[in-house]
Amino acid sequence: MDNSKISVRPARRDDAELIAEAVCMAVGYDSSSPLYPVFLQLAQREQTQYSYLNGLIGEVDGVAAGAIVGYDGALLEQLRQPIYPLLEQHLGTVPHIEDETEAGEYYLDSLGVLAKYRGHGVGRALVNALCNKAFEEGHRCAGLIVDVDNPEAERLYNSLGFERVGTKRFLGHNMWHLQKRR
Repeated sequence: MDNSKISVRPARRDDAELIAEAVCMAVGYDSSSPLYPVFLQLAQREQTQYSYLNGLIGEVDGVAAGAIVGYDGALLEQLRQPIYPLLEQHLGTVPHIEDETEAGEYYLDSLGVLAKYRGHGVGRALVNALCNKAFEEGHRCAGLIVDVDNPEAERLYNSLGFERVGTKRFLGHNMWHLQKRR
């Protein structure tokens, strides 16, 4: 893959499967998880946090290799509303989900790269592209959370200009809250 060309493009509705898989990866699951159908339905819709409209696709030589989704943190509550009935339908319950972002930052919600393409710069390209999109839209900072037990991921984000600004608790895990300023 040394001579491969990495490109990033806006996601389309037919990228919903890759987006759902990326979201599963971001929360520590794979496509066999009972959450996958929830994320798939959300990725196919327009007004959800995991909507294809909020996504970018990383390609290697024209082949979809990974996805990232992000949005204005001020919209979290509104974009999250569609997830609750789907969780109830698929899991029989709605777990408590802490707010991982807030107004004032463009939130990089989920990033996933297919195993075959990891370690070759696809994730880096996706994060950079989403940050550029956020800054071009006028946001002053981009934010994300990373598990405190995942120093490798934190090193990647630090190398891209993200710095710790605090901690958050998300789905029972302690997370570093990182931001990159314009």
